[in-house]
Amino acid sequence: MTIFVDMDEVIADAYNAHLNIYNQEFNAQLTLEDCYGKEFWQCVPKEHQQSIKDHTRRDGFFGDLKVIADSQEVLEALSKKYEVYIASAAMEFPQSLREKSDWLDKHFPFIPWQNRILCGNKHVLKGDVLIDDRSKNLKPFEGRSIMFTSPHNTTVTAFERVDTWKDIANKLL
Repeated sequence: MTIFVDMDEVIADAYNAHLNIYNQEFNAQLTLEDCYGKEFWQCVPKEHQQSIKDHTRRDGFFGDLKVIADSQEVLEALSKKYEVYIASAAMEFPQSLREKSDWLDKHFPFIPWQNRILCGNKHVLKGDVLIDDRSKNLKPFEGRSIMFTSPHNTTVTAFERVDTWKDIANKLL
């Protein structure tokens, strides 16, 4: 079985990074619950939205992301049983390529560089399972589409859903 796994919001916690940067820079008190069903930039006043969108263009943003709980252990177990690939639409932020590669080296060294797909559009992926937080990636996938819960997708009901990596372990191991 071939499994593709997204990075941001699936193994790398970009949403909380946006939240923490925003709260620190604007002395705000936004919580994840305030953002359910919305992209993070939609949760802030209009005059702050461009600042939020610019977070991903900052040097170090992708390199400093925290690892989503239990993803390392479950992915390592999955990689011993199946072909596991990390598939990230990194071309949206070209400066992220090096940071994402280095981040994977540091946190997921058991996923070799040959199993890392830093791409643009994920519609080219052909395999058995895609674990992603974005409908736009899951919808065209021809295999089993599993949506990993993130604040922005809490209202989406069209896909099989998991909330944690332990849920993934229960489904795939």
